[in-house]
Amino acid sequence: MDRLEAMAALVRAVESGSLSAAARAMSKSVTAVSRTIAALEAELGVSLLRRTTRSLSLTEPGQLFYARSKAILGDVGELELALASTRSEPTGRLRVSAPTLIGRLVLAPLITAFLARYPAMSVDLILLDRAVNLIKEDIDLSVRIGHLPDSDLVVRKLDDIDLTVCASPGYLARRGAPSRPEDLRAHDCLTFSESAGPVDWRFQMDGRSRTIRLTGRLSVNDLDVAVAGARDGLGITRAPSWYVADDLRAGRLQALLGAYQRDPTPVQMLFPQTRMVSPKLRSFVDYVATEWPRIDEG
Repeated sequence: MDRLEAMAALVRAVESGSLSAAARAMSKSVTAVSRTIAALEAELGVSLLRRTTRSLSLTEPGQLFYARSKAILGDVGELELALASTRSEPTGRLRVSAPTLIGRLVLAPLITAFLARYPAMSVDLILLDRAVNLIKEDIDLSVRIGHLPDSDLVVRKLDDIDLTVCASPGYLARRGAPSRPEDLRAHDCLTFSESAGPVDWRFQMDGRSRTIRLTGRLSVNDLDVAVAGARDGLGITRAPSWYVADDLRAGRLQALLGAYQRDPTPVQMLFPQTRMVSPKLRSFVDYVATEWPRIDEG
């Protein structure tokens, strides 16, 4: 039995919360991971995990073994990183997640250029409009939009995004322009959301943040559709300023409620905290941070 592999299987199972998730992360079958941990328990002569149909947890000996295994695997990993850092070029594969729109339009071109510069690198780009669990989903780095709760993850800021409320001149000629955020409730709004139901738009009013809850005439989970509807005169939408900049310059859309613009939303990279960052991850982080376009300036 490969002791390091067995320790890694146990650590993965505990941190991902299930044998199936550990198997996916290790590219093995659930049966293989289960047998590896069972063989480890048999060799040690103790039970490390309590298994139920819904969850698993560590026994008292398992807690001790897990803590020491994680430390040992960390030391081995850092030794490998130290040796890898002596190579002139980064190698390996990264799994990167990002929100769909900014991932498709901004991050994907950077990844293409990164791969051209580093031929020994590969990237899995996963576009998801939800927060991912980096450990459980085996993600090396995630691009996130919005303010983040405190965590053990490393955060590197890339940019700030402003959101613009806008509509076409034709719509405004028919319905008039809202003068305050509350007026939006009397308008046809085109909302972008991943879930059904009312949507909250936040504004700065009287020196504080205020939420206006809207039920959109059109609610859609694709921003392209909402902005296209606004251009066609269907109603008022809200989109990242950089995304509608060309429409605003060309007069196809007009910005509204600028006096109530909310504070910018940060765009950030997140990756797990370790004492040493792998050369492949460090090269990707540095490249993206250097080449990221200031999207609300162009």
